[in-house]
Amino acid sequence: MRVKSSEKEKPTNVIPYIDRESKQVSNGIDRTSNITLSTYYKAESRGYEPGHELQDWLEAEAEVLK
Repeated sequence: MRVKSSEKEKPTNVIPYIDRESKQVSNGIDRTSNITLSTYYKAESRGYEPGHELQDWLEAEAEVLK
C-alpha cells in the first residue's frame, strides 16, 4: 500500500528553532543545509586540504547563525 505524500509523517528528529532575523520558527533543515554548503565552499577554496573540517564547520555555523 502506498502512502500519499500528504499522509506522510513529518520527521521527528528535527528540532524547531526561532530565526533571529525574521523571528519565525524554522525546522532547522534549511539552517543545516546552509551550514553544510558553506563548509563545502570553505574546503573547496583550500583545495580540499584535509585537517580543517571542524574549523570549517564551526566558521560556517557562526556565519549562518549570525
